[in-house]
Amino acid sequence: MSDKWTLKGELILSCSCTVFCPCVISLGQHPPTEGECLAWAGIRIDEGTFGDVALAGVKVGLMLEIPGRMARGNWTAALYVDEKASVYAVKALTRIFSGRAGGSTHLLSILVGRFLGVQQVPIRFENDGQKRIFQIEKIVDGIISPVAGREKDRNVVIRNSEYWIAPDITIARAEKSRFRGFGRNWNFGGHSAEICAIDWGNG
Repeated sequence: MSDKWTLKGELILSCSCTVFCPCVISLGQHPPTEGECLAWAGIRIDEGTFGDVALAGVKVGLMLEIPGRMARGNWTAALYVDEKASVYAVKALTRIFSGRAGGSTHLLSILVGRFLGVQQVPIRFENDGQKRIFQIEKIVDGIISPVAGREKDRNVVIRNSEYWIAPDITIARAEKSRFRGFGRNWNFGGHSAEICAIDWGNG
């Protein structure tokens, strides 16, 4: 498979920080509010290819465990891919999310010290108004909502940042956030979350 790839869609992330994640502003130089970062993320791929492999319509989940400042590395990670994805899509997404395909996710090949593997599982990613509902059967149960600003019809957004995921990050809160897997049992309800449009690739 060719390493030429593109991926567009939306990413949501729920983490253990009690107030909004300082990594977005400090670009990983400031420690998480609780000293370590425990997180899960959900990705909905609206458009995407890896060589000749179509990725549109596939949903992905990530588990991340970061022992201190994000930029210092030594992360532990795991990948979940929609059970409906083809074997070729799973291989492509494994290369992308391990950082081995280069481009937007290359940092993961440097920062992740332990990769726990890939599981194909049923994944649900839906919008209910402005709420994002993300579920991985028996693993993740999450509802993420954006934080409204002074003008109630406009959410609070950080714009034009150098954050590696995306330049514009909608500040959000986890209404519900449970993760169970790989010996972890996390509950981040009420904690920091974020929503962002992603436009990744290696072109």
